[in-house]
Amino acid sequence: MLSRNMDQKFISAIILLHLLVITSFYESRARELVETENKILDQTEHKNHAHNHNHNHMDPSVMVFFTLKDLKVGKRMQINFPKRDPSTSPKFWPREKTDSLPFSLNKLQTLLKIFSFSQDSPQAKAMVDTLKECESKPIKGEVKFCATSLESMLDFTQNILGSTNDLKVYATSHLTKSSVTFQNYTIQENIVKISATKMVACHTMPYPYAVFYCHSQESENKIFRVSLVGDNGDKVEAMVVCHMDTSHWGNGHVSFQVLGIMPGSSNVCHFFPADNFIWISKLEGHGVSVM
Repeated sequence: MLSRNMDQKFISAIILLHLLVITSFYESRARELVETENKILDQTEHKNHAHNHNHNHMDPSVMVFFTLKDLKVGKRMQINFPKRDPSTSPKFWPREKTDSLPFSLNKLQTLLKIFSFSQDSPQAKAMVDTLKECESKPIKGEVKFCATSLESMLDFTQNILGSTNDLKVYATSHLTKSSVTFQNYTIQENIVKISATKMVACHTMPYPYAVFYCHSQESENKIFRVSLVGDNGDKVEAMVVCHMDTSHWGNGHVSFQVLGIMPGSSNVCHFFPADNFIWISKLEGHGVSVM
C-alpha cells in the first residue's frame, strides 16, 4: 500500500509538471476576462441558448463549431480562441483544502461568506453558474465530474481510461503572440488524427480556485491536432474533438444554432481553448496518422 501511494504521488507530480509546462507557455499572452472564456465553455458543451443562424449576427464567442466535412487543408473559417494569462487565473488548491469546503449550490450563502463575495457580485453569479452546471444531470452515455483539485482530476481520468500511470494530455498551443481572439483561420497541411477509443475532456470553469468540468462519452469521438494560420499571421496548433453521435443532445444546444442542424443529423466538431485538456491513454496516443 505504501508503494502504491508513492507511485500515485510520483505520477501526480509528473502530470502536474506536464500541465505546468503547457500552461506556462501562455503566460505572456494577452489577458481577457475569465467570464468571457467560460461563457464559451458553457455554451460549447452544455448551455442551451437560442442564436440567430446568421453568422454575421452571431456572438463571436460561440464560433468554435464546424462539421467533419470541413476539416480539410485550405478550409478558411471564423474561429474564436480566447486568450488568458494563467498567472492571473485561479490556481489548483490542495485536495485537503478543497475537500474541507462545501461545493454545492445549497451551500451558496456559506461559500459567499468564505470568499467574501456579495450576493449580486459577478463572482457570485459565476459561482452559481458553475455549481448549477456541475450539479446538472449528464446526457445519455456521458460520465461527468467537476474536479476541484489536480488529484481529483487524475482520479476521475484514470478511472475512465483504466490506466494508472500511462496518461497523455493534449492542449491547444498558440505559437505566436497576439491579442486577437476572433478572426478567420485557414487549415494548413498535416492534419493529425489521434487514435483513442476513450477520452476525457476537461474544461475550465469560473470559480475562486481552479475547477475543471471533466466528462467522457460512450459514443464515438474523433480527436485531431490541426495547424491554423490566422489572417493576421497568428499560428495555432489547435486541438479538435468531433462528436460523431449528437442524437442525445438537447434541441437548443448552441452548436445546432451555429451550424443550422438538428440533433443526430450530423457530427459536430469544435476547437478547444488553450487551457482545456484532452486526456487519453498514452498507449493509444502512439496511433497517430496524418490526413
